[in-house]
Amino acid sequence: MAASEVNLEDFSVYAHLTDEELLQIAEERSLSDKHQQADTDQRSAPRGPPPEPRNPEPPTDPPRPEHIQNCANPPTALTQFLYRPLNRESSPLLKVIMDGDAEALMDLVRQRPASLTEPCDQGWVALHEAAFYGQLQCVRILLRADPSSVNRCTLKNETALLLAALRGNASCVEFLLKHGANVNTANKLRETPLFLACENPNEEVVELLLRYGAQVNLSSSQGESPLHEACRHGALMICRRLLDAGANLKARNVYQIQPLFSAAQNGNAETLQLLVQRDVNEQAGDGASPLYEACKNGHFPVVQALLTLKADANRATNSDLLPLHVAVRKNHKRIVSLLIPLTSRVRIRTCGISPLHIAADRNRDEILELLIESGFDVNAELSEEHSQMYEDRRSTALYFSVSNGNLEAAETLLEAGANPNLDIFNPLLIAVRLGWTDMAELLVRYGADVNAQMSTQPSSFPSAILLGMESLPILKLLLDNGCDARLCFRCEYGLRPHPAVAPSRRPIEELQVNQRSQPQGCIQCWTMVLFCVFQYCQAISSSCFCRISGPIISMLLDYVGHAHLCSRLLDILESRSDWASIKLKAAPPHPLMQLCRLKIRFLLGVQRLKLIHTLPLPVRLIRFLRYDVCC
Repeated sequence: MAASEVNLEDFSVYAHLTDEELLQIAEERSLSDKHQQADTDQRSAPRGPPPEPRNPEPPTDPPRPEHIQNCANPPTALTQFLYRPLNRESSPLLKVIMDGDAEALMDLVRQRPASLTEPCDQGWVALHEAAFYGQLQCVRILLRADPSSVNRCTLKNETALLLAALRGNASCVEFLLKHGANVNTANKLRETPLFLACENPNEEVVELLLRYGAQVNLSSSQGESPLHEACRHGALMICRRLLDAGANLKARNVYQIQPLFSAAQNGNAETLQLLVQRDVNEQAGDGASPLYEACKNGHFPVVQALLTLKADANRATNSDLLPLHVAVRKNHKRIVSLLIPLTSRVRIRTCGISPLHIAADRNRDEILELLIESGFDVNAELSEEHSQMYEDRRSTALYFSVSNGNLEAAETLLEAGANPNLDIFNPLLIAVRLGWTDMAELLVRYGADVNAQMSTQPSSFPSAILLGMESLPILKLLLDNGCDARLCFRCEYGLRPHPAVAPSRRPIEELQVNQRSQPQGCIQCWTMVLFCVFQYCQAISSSCFCRISGPIISMLLDYVGHAHLCSRLLDILESRSDWASIKLKAAPPHPLMQLCRLKIRFLLGVQRLKLIHTLPLPVRLIRFLRYDVCC
């Protein structure tokens, strides 16, 4: 593991320790690192074959299941670091104990009895080593030599019994208990032998400790009880034994999490069924229920078991999210299918956010279709509280899909009846601004308002025209579908000189700077653009449009009748000789065919322009009305 990863993990694990405890751990780690380096040097030196041990090899560390540390899955004991095998300096006594050489140990006892009680840098004496490595014969010899050492503690307040329980050395545990070991002495993290036997599940050790009076409800510094640990590991028999011994099922850790919650969180269905006989709907400090946590982690069998046991699918967290919300967010489709018929639509409305919003936001297309087929309202809007979390004040699932560029999801919503004109900032403006022709065409086909304005800062002409000037195909799409070009030629100054416009950044530069940014991130600058540009002639006269301003004006003139060019637009057209014909195009008289086309389109109205192809007219005339052919 990289050093950076170790440091990051330590920060999470030690977040709740005091400064004094942190200092102690830092000192011990420093010593451990020195010993580790010494051991490395020793291992690198040539040596003969190791002597054959008289007893079997000591047990290795039991495997530890991985789990994510967070507020709902807090760090338990620090044994991942504190109790990993320490590379202590090799000594004759340590080597004898690790080899289980009883005869050699007896010789050391006779020759140098004082060495048995000499602590190492971590405060370990010979008895600690023997208990840790599970060498029962050595434990017997050492206790006979010094019975008073049975409850001697290391610098971390660890007894030989605690170390034996940690390692699952049942024979050593039993012998120590019979010879006066205190069964409830805890280390500096308040972890008892019973706690560590549950954290490293060992049924035999747990049974021994309980038989000798271990207190079943003593908790660690994190508030974890032995039952918490047994539930986290899914140790069914240990959980049963703890409950029989009086373990408190309602015990809460520092995160207000109960054992039942831990079982659900880690997908331990059998353990869960044992516990839920008491209360299946208990909640953690953040309001999460066992069902919510099982849904979040995708434990399908556990969700089934909880629902069978009448778990409440409509119990929300403190942030008003239901189990269905988190199942959609985590893309657990099978769990979503279970929850849909059990989730109250009234409860969904009071939460202020629909599962459709989450599915659209996370691009969960399959779940989106499932929710729509189940009858969820495609036009449900975010509550004011949820909407204010976004700069653009979005409110519909369609807005999420459009802003993600998810054409398929947007089409699914529109086909199901989604209204493209409910949001404060029309989704069409996103597609136009980002040059998404297919998305813009889809929205227009389903009735998006081509003349939409930003309600916060309206301008004198449609906002879509300003945002679409960089793409002539999109601009033509808007105009073909009824975008009002006449408003672009209304100027309060007319042929009089126009005042200079000097915004902090020119409007089109604002557009270009944010061309690649996400819609919700650049909504404020769009507002600034529209605030700075009240009239179209101000926008088109920008130096950024100097090369295409003529063709843009020419296209707009095709969609208006009697238009009068203001002095600024005339200056633009007179700046290049090849645009002289565009200036003439605006002068009267206007072609009768164009005036007729505009009149017919006006009488049809914006919403019916898409139905022109259904009129009983010749194909060529239909194409003419749709601007597929020129005048």
